[in-house]
Amino acid sequence: MEIREITQHKKQYFDLLYLADEQEDMIDRYLERGTLFALYEENQLKAVSVVTLEGEGVCEIKNIATYPAEQRKGYGKRLVTFLFEYYKPSCTTMLVGTGDFPSTLLFYEHCGFTISHRVENFFIDHYDHPIYEEGEQLIDMVYLKKTLR
Repeated sequence: MEIREITQHKKQYFDLLYLADEQEDMIDRYLERGTLFALYEENQLKAVSVVTLEGEGVCEIKNIATYPAEQRKGYGKRLVTFLFEYYKPSCTTMLVGTGDFPSTLLFYEHCGFTISHRVENFFIDHYDHPIYEEGEQLIDMVYLKKTLR
């Protein structure tokens, strides 16, 4: 397994980023200012993540996605573990915002995150179309946090 920092041509990863955030202008808001990481196994792209620095020792996972055929194989967890170590020297807290969906929240909790706060109506107010996860419309954004040091 190899995780690479991607510094150029970030849009070529859009197909994978779109799996976790299905509106291009929302991705554009963080992609260029964020750091893009790509996880490869045997030179095959499996997962990506974008992390932004939010100031005062806080970083935020803005996007993390694994190809559907590669999900539930540990790639997402490996990527999150890598991000913890990568940002530990420069950040004290890592945030991630996600839809209020049990399996997604459980994934982040298994990675060591705890629920921090909620932004009501986020997906209604910020997206130009309804966002669904496994057939359920997402309404609120749930933020989770992890203390890195």
